[in-house]
Order: sequence, then C-alpha cells, then structure tokens
Amino acid sequence: MRVLACDGIHEDGLTLFRDAGWEVKTADAIKDPGTLSRVLADVDVLIVRSATKVPAEALVHAAHLRVIGRAGAGVDTIDVDAATDRGIAVMNAPDGNTLAAAEQAIALLFALARHVPAADAGMKAGQWPKNGLTGFELEGKRLGVIGLGRIGGTVARKARGIGMEVAAFDPFLPPNAAAKSAVPLMDLDALLAWADVITLHIPRTKETTNLLSAEKLAKMKKGAYVINAARGGLIDEDALLKLVNDGHLAGAGLDTFATEPLPEDSPLRACRKMVLAPHLGASTSEAQQGVSTILARQIIDFITTGAVAGCVNLPPLSAEAAREIGPWMPLMTALGKLAVRLVPAPTRLDITYAGRTDKLDAKPLTRLLTAAVLGTASGRVTPV
Repeated sequence: MRVLACDGIHEDGLTLFRDAGWEVKTADAIKDPGTLSRVLADVDVLIVRSATKVPAEALVHAAHLRVIGRAGAGVDTIDVDAATDRGIAVMNAPDGNTLAAAEQAIALLFALARHVPAADAGMKAGQWPKNGLTGFELEGKRLGVIGLGRIGGTVARKARGIGMEVAAFDPFLPPNAAAKSAVPLMDLDALLAWADVITLHIPRTKETTNLLSAEKLAKMKKGAYVINAARGGLIDEDALLKLVNDGHLAGAGLDTFATEPLPEDSPLRACRKMVLAPHLGASTSEAQQGVSTILARQIIDFITTGAVAGCVNLPPLSAEAAREIGPWMPLMTALGKLAVRLVPAPTRLDITYAGRTDKLDAKPLTRLLTAAVLGTASGRVTPV
C-alpha cells in the first residue's frame, strides 16, 4: 500500500503504516487540485488535515485510491459524493480531538469574559489598561449549546462544572442520548433568546451553512456573546460584525471562518470586541497524536480485514464481524466474477444465503458480490 500524508500528520500514525509494511510519503499542503490529481495517480491511501482540499477534480486520475482519511473530524473539505462515486472510502477520527476542541471553546469563553487578549496587548504596549476592561463572571450565566454531540456534550459538562446554566439545540440527538446528557433541549429561536452565550458544535453542511443568519443573530438577547470553534461558515460573519459594532451583541470568539486563512483585509480583524484564533481547535500535541493513530488503525484494519470504523460513506462493521465473514469475502468476489462470465449481460441479481451464511451479517458480503459483478462488467467498482 502506498500512503500520501499531507498537512503535517503526526509521526505516530505514520509509524503504524510503516510497521504494517506500507510505503509512506509526506507532503506539505497541496492546494492546487490539478497538482493533487497528478500526485494521486499512484496512491492507495490519502491522509489530510484541513489545509489540503479534495474536490472532485482532484480524484479524476486516482485510479488506485481506496481511502481518503481526514485526521480530524470535519470532512467538508473533501467531496464525499465524488469519492463515493469512485468507490473511495472516506474516513475521519472525530474522537481524537474531542477534548482539544471543547477546551478551545472554553478558552474563548474565558478570554471573552475577562478581556484577556486586550489586557495582554495593552500590557505589552507599555500600558496599565485596568480601566475599561471590566469583565463578567461565568457562574450563573446561561450557555446555549448548538449541537450536543461529542464536543458539544463535553463543553456542556465543563460549563456546568464552573456553575453555568446550560441548555441545547440539537434536532438530531436521539431521545435516550438527550435524557442521558441531562441537558434540557430547546428549539433554536428559544435558545437564542435565552442564552447569555451561544456556542456552536456542529458540522458544516448545506443545512447548517449560515445557520446563525442575520435574522437568527438578531433574535439573540442584547449583550450576548457568540463562540464558534466548530466549522467556518456556520455564522453570517457580516451580520455578526454589524450586530457587535452596533452594540446588540457584546462580542464573539471565533476559531473558524468561512474563508480560511482569514483574509488580511477582513474587517473581523479590526473588531476589538472579537477574540480571533487561526483554527486552533485541534492543535494540541495530544489531539494530533490521537487522530493520527486512530485513523491509521482504522485504515489498516479496513484494508487488511474489511473492518469498517469511522467511515462516512460505508456502514460500520466491527472487527469481530469482519473476522466472521472474512473467509467468505474472497468467495463472494469470485462468485460475482463467475456470474458475469456465465451470464454476460445480467439485468437482475438475486442472492440467497443458507446454512452458516444465513447467520452472518450478509450486507458486506452482498456489497462485495455486487461490486464484483458490476466491476467485471463495466470497470472498477468497489463495495463503497
């Protein structure tokens, strides 16, 4: 297997690939899709962070590519639909940076509450800027969490630990998970009107882009704060800046932006009521080590055993289940190829399982046989 790791992947993960006997090459961020396309012509596994984008055009010549791994959580920089169309598995490692991302949101919260950046800048400029930097205490304040998943749930627990009152908006949270979290749920408009601070912990999708629009931001209580340490593009940045400058909102802490890197002439940079960071949510040594090793193990297991974990375009398959169906996997591929030779232009495929096989998870086997039939008849097709 040939691995290309871009964007400075932690060495511990790369060592796992080398220990498995795989060839590993590293590269800085590859920002030109054409260049990336040429490089991927002889690569089996691509690993990226957020700097290297993987659009559809970058996959045109990726004839051997089997896996794109995102060393982190967000896969919005990867065209997952295009990868799926080409039979390429897309994996991420969201658990590896949960704590780092949650702590970044909390850090922004404290920085806003006590004007830490402004105080530091004044001191280093030779001033004693005590006046004008009166902050506020977090205990007793209301925190509204948008997205109560791994990171949002961690933020909620930490905020309650410092005495904040916490509520959340998450329409996708299963009822049992909501009950287990002990965090009351509200609809979005109610949460915005209730909270002293809103913090976002959701992926960027078509549905969540500009979730906090000008209309939604205007519904927040006067003097409230906004924190985004999730993904850029979740907030209408122009509307946010206007509401902060007009005094309706007291400030914002932003670690992610609609355009990254943030342009030098962005008006956000001039707003003294905003705390800005260059997407540092996952930038801890522990998080980088964690996501690299988790992702490497997932990819190695997937290639060598068929186990599926952390894959956004394939259903999960435990290592135990993969071992159970392992002896049948080569047979299904062979049967699919044989079927096309016996019936050169099949229009229907019926698969019947009996005996020992009817006790197995047949879905992965069905995908293998179907891929073999389609691939033999029309070119490269994978179980993805």
